[in-house]
Amino acid sequence: MEVVASILAGDVPTAARLMRDLDDRRPDAIAIVKQLYAHTGKAYVVGVTGNPGAGKSSLVDALIAHYRAAGETVGVIAIDPSSPFSGGALLGDRVRMHRHSLDPGVFIRSLATRGHLGGLSRSTFDIAHVFDAMGFQKIVIETVGVGQDEVDVMAAAHTTVVVSVPGLGDEIQAIKAGLLEIADVLVVNKSDREGADRTVRELRHMLGLRVAHDHEVAVVSTVATRGTGVAELAAAIEAHRATAWSGPGAATRATARARAHLEGLVRAMLAERASRVLAAHVTDPAVDVAARRKDPWSIAEELVALSGTL
Repeated sequence: MEVVASILAGDVPTAARLMRDLDDRRPDAIAIVKQLYAHTGKAYVVGVTGNPGAGKSSLVDALIAHYRAAGETVGVIAIDPSSPFSGGALLGDRVRMHRHSLDPGVFIRSLATRGHLGGLSRSTFDIAHVFDAMGFQKIVIETVGVGQDEVDVMAAAHTTVVVSVPGLGDEIQAIKAGLLEIADVLVVNKSDREGADRTVRELRHMLGLRVAHDHEVAVVSTVATRGTGVAELAAAIEAHRATAWSGPGAATRATARARAHLEGLVRAMLAERASRVLAAHVTDPAVDVAARRKDPWSIAEELVALSGTL
């Protein structure tokens, strides 16, 4: 197929159109990404997450610059909140990456969450496969930054970087939310602020309270806007890659990521079927539930049973 050949050759306009169609869940786009899948598995995926105000976009911008200086190509998936009007991505933080917009070795794609929880978009995996098939060596996924439950990135990325900042109590919130549990590398950004050393000490103490993991979690101090500590962050990511993503455990981790992708696809397909069932009803089942004529559990069971016939 011509589109597949163009994607494998790294054609950006063709890839951009495919990514748009994948985000819109067009069946022809899904058919294309199915053919691309056999050509994936070469890129290394880095997830960057953390609470709002931690400077994730600035850190990703600095990481892009580091990888480009090393001659590596970078695809970026930047997850943004959805517009309440169009459903599209609100591109507020992407302006911080504008210096890379004319670099042919960098491709930045913004995606809207479209109601998807966990800090990612429903099409994150699909877009990552397109980047991979195009030949990008590094793929960076930046989560939306909506709160403290952005743990889905762990399934999408080989290495998960959790960004904190001094003075906001993020290290305590991370413990509550599970962000600390998913971290492969911890970053204290804006480390020129007062209290940065204390934040590093507290995070290291909290790491000692975690359930035993199969690798050491590095804590790196950065000032992303100056590029300070970015080389150390890149080295920590590579160290995690060497210890946790090679050797006898690599196949098991790859299977876990594939299982997470499959589960996400199945959930999305079932949700779409349920929406079609609801839309096909002559009367809105929610009216009966609201009027207490029927209970929501029975209605949900009926909808699930009907969705299996579509």
